[in-house]
Amino acid sequence: MIVKGEATVVKNAGSHYLLSALPEWNLFPAVLRGKIRLKASEITNPIAVGDRVRFESDDAASEAPALITEILPRTNYVIRRSTNLSRQAHIIAANVDRAYIIVSLYFPEIKLPFLDRILVTCEVYGVPVTIVLSKVDLYRDEAGEQIEAFKSIYEGAGYRVIETSIPERKGIDEIREACKGGINLFSGESGVGKSSLIKALDPSLDPKIGRISDAHLQGKHTTSLYEMYRLATGGYVIDSPGIRGFGLVDLDKEEISKYFPEMLEASRSCRFTPCTHTHEPGCAVKEAVEEGRISAERYNSYLGMLEEDQKFR
Repeated sequence: MIVKGEATVVKNAGSHYLLSALPEWNLFPAVLRGKIRLKASEITNPIAVGDRVRFESDDAASEAPALITEILPRTNYVIRRSTNLSRQAHIIAANVDRAYIIVSLYFPEIKLPFLDRILVTCEVYGVPVTIVLSKVDLYRDEAGEQIEAFKSIYEGAGYRVIETSIPERKGIDEIREACKGGINLFSGESGVGKSSLIKALDPSLDPKIGRISDAHLQGKHTTSLYEMYRLATGGYVIDSPGIRGFGLVDLDKEEISKYFPEMLEASRSCRFTPCTHTHEPGCAVKEAVEEGRISAERYNSYLGMLEEDQKFR
């Protein structure tokens, strides 16, 4: 007898998946029907962790994997282009209640343009986002001013920033409480401590944890699969592989500034519409940068995205 149902993708292993009918946590394997795979030639993964799907399975052969027959409409997703000149894109996760972007000032050193690309993408695709500043116990004394400067930039742009230290248990309870009742994506560069943070939230979980390369102070990839975990205290977290490149997808250069919340607000007072905020007279965004109301770092990230868009096109 053929059994039909709906479930959520909780693990993506390339061509094989694990599904569960959330909020139940009863995992079972599945594979993808071929014609669905062919529909998305510009997407490297037609199905992402967090996707809700329809499936069929043969109850008489219970050990055989279920067959995914349809991907249900997504409420949102996080997508990236691995290189700026590539036309293929990769969906990191779908149907996310909140994304936690994990960054560290050092070990590895933060790259603000990289962070800003992720934030813009979350804004474009409707994913609420929180920034997590990890490992603050390693550099708080030496970099107290840098921590405050970082928080000033991003809290000034309208984002919540949570400082965390696993040895000190700083920020852990706050994040655990916020994760209850939803699907939460943990993402960031390699080595920033995503897997360690997940284990701190729920010690019963066992995501892979890597160490930093002393030669380059960059993280080594330890998570090669996209996987969702259920937290014992409620909610779910998606652990994603460390990201090195993050190119924007399906975003015209005229629209980029709209996804910087602080620039969008200031642009309402620009003399000309549309305004690229680069050379026009009477530009309220450039004025806000000069006066320090918009950070120069964020503005420079915006200019970099404009240049990348031109290269891609």
